[in-house]
Amino acid sequence: MSDPTVQAADQVAAVPQTPGEVLLDAGHVKKYFPIMGGLLRHQIGQVYAVDDVSLQIYRGEKFGLVGESGCGKTTFGRTILRLETATGGTVSMDGQNVLALKGNDLKKMRRRMQIIFQDPYGSLNPRMPISDIIGEGLLAQGDKANGWGKRSIRDQRVGDYLEAVGLRRDYSRRYPHEFSGGQRQRIGIARALALDPEFIVCDEPVSALDVSIQSQILNLLSDLRTQFNLTYLFIAHNLSVVQYFCDRIGVMYLGKLVEVAPVDVLYANPQHPYSVALLSAIPVPDPRVRKKRLVLKGDVPSPANPPTGCRFHTRCWLRERLGKPAECSTVEPELRTIAGGHQVACHFADQVTEQAVQESAATQSVIDTAVAAD
Repeated sequence: MSDPTVQAADQVAAVPQTPGEVLLDAGHVKKYFPIMGGLLRHQIGQVYAVDDVSLQIYRGEKFGLVGESGCGKTTFGRTILRLETATGGTVSMDGQNVLALKGNDLKKMRRRMQIIFQDPYGSLNPRMPISDIIGEGLLAQGDKANGWGKRSIRDQRVGDYLEAVGLRRDYSRRYPHEFSGGQRQRIGIARALALDPEFIVCDEPVSALDVSIQSQILNLLSDLRTQFNLTYLFIAHNLSVVQYFCDRIGVMYLGKLVEVAPVDVLYANPQHPYSVALLSAIPVPDPRVRKKRLVLKGDVPSPANPPTGCRFHTRCWLRERLGKPAECSTVEPELRTIAGGHQVACHFADQVTEQAVQESAATQSVIDTAVAAD
């Protein structure tokens, strides 16, 4: 039986857009977290959560960001929204550097950039009614021009957006514990929409929901993008959902962006060894199809002490196949363009062929069988 999430996403997916107007331009974004220790609690190191990430998101686009847990996807999303203080880099929204804004300028910018959180339970204050949860941002951003400071105007707007996400207006008087997980996520979406944003970070918005509910939320997000002319940064783990929902995809590994490509190009012809291994893990719903998987050896290195050179070289199947060239462990590869819209950070991307992948998977299978026999 096929995944209903994939079916729903496939039905609502828009045709990938050609590059147009850049809405958000992130340049060399860095976010390091200090490691404190010692008797006097001084800094003894730092975690390189996001390390020199650059990407552009076009207006009206659904840009997917994927990678293993702990690779820095969520931290990147929170950093470009100023929910985390960036260690370095720039984030431009229509030419304005978001990271440099202060006071009223930053307050105005926050109307244009919102977030949908992963946890539909923990992201809503259980002590506040829905009208106050959704209206809190309106109250903070209220002025004489928009009149959001008035309770009657806020309540009207809250009701409008509850209806936009498929809920009844009178739900505004209820509390979060009276709703299911899917309904709570709809409330979170209504809260993000209330300020009329242009750009929304969707931080794994369906990962905590049942599969049938996931399809409903994906349908809703796609419809809202068209209705309100939104642009999404869609952070997710479910590679099948990302394949059918997004226009372009960025792959992150250990704080670095390793590959960016249109969705059809990436899934048909991945050029980074990590992307190949990641995509090989997608289950095939047809039991008659036997798919060879590349299982990465070893553990993910610590982000507090990342490897030199290419950060993936300690687990790279292609490096093993090429005889462990020194360049992989000494020179950090830059994200370079290899074709129209396809970027990859690998010294030997031209060696990633279907034959190489199949032979590496077959070799790994033989080794695993021998180990199991012993």
